[in-house]
Amino acid sequence: MKNRINHLFETKKNNILSVYFTAGFPNLNDTVEIIQQLEKNGVDLIEIGMPFSDPTADGPTIQHSSEVALRNGMSLNLLFQQVKEIRKFVHIPLILMGYFNPVMQYGLEKFCATCKETGIDGVILPDLPLEEYEEHFKKFFLMNHLHNILLITPQTPDDRIRKIDDASEGFIYAVSSSSTTGEGKKVEDFNREYFERIQRMKPKNPVLIGFGISDRETFLNACNFANGAILGSAFIKAVQQKKILKVAIRDFVKSIIPPQ
Repeated sequence: MKNRINHLFETKKNNILSVYFTAGFPNLNDTVEIIQQLEKNGVDLIEIGMPFSDPTADGPTIQHSSEVALRNGMSLNLLFQQVKEIRKFVHIPLILMGYFNPVMQYGLEKFCATCKETGIDGVILPDLPLEEYEEHFKKFFLMNHLHNILLITPQTPDDRIRKIDDASEGFIYAVSSSSTTGEGKKVEDFNREYFERIQRMKPKNPVLIGFGISDRETFLNACNFANGAILGSAFIKAVQQKKILKVAIRDFVKSIIPPQ
């Protein structure tokens, strides 16, 4: 069976909207409803955050959501339990995103197998180096038809980008700046030279831009340079501000996707 991430990029080339949220936030048992509501409202791809107590690349909004989720009792074991039936009613690609430490504690071979069992299509582990992945862990990902999504930044040299492109399956996650995640960027703040450099390299994999995408304007601007973009902090703020989850999700997605 073809990985759902590949199927998505074969059937839709532009304006792909990926949304990140932290599992177990704002409430412990919101995970499945958030996934269902995001798909229902037209999101193309979902990144489920695995909360971790010592995040290094997350801005204050995502850090706070992780702290709340952990206090709520979220764990990797519980997350897998929550999503074990998800493929009965959700069809878009699902990715787990987080740090390598909890995955190692869970056991990487077991983690990859459980991802396959629950219908997870890919994993983003920003602190797992490419060389370490290829030498020790790639076989478990391949065995379970699981994509390891790799990141590049404005500081990543061309030869490294080519190496990451060669090693990638699914898509490349282009971090928009060297700062932590979060809102606050204006359209003019984006590193145009960096995005144009990636375009000139013509990577074989699709590219999604993340970090600092917070509204329709920044989303569409990112889509001028890539196949789509990823929103995280802005979505987390939206769901924590409204008590009715499905209303918050509907209003947020509607504010990002351009009217047809």
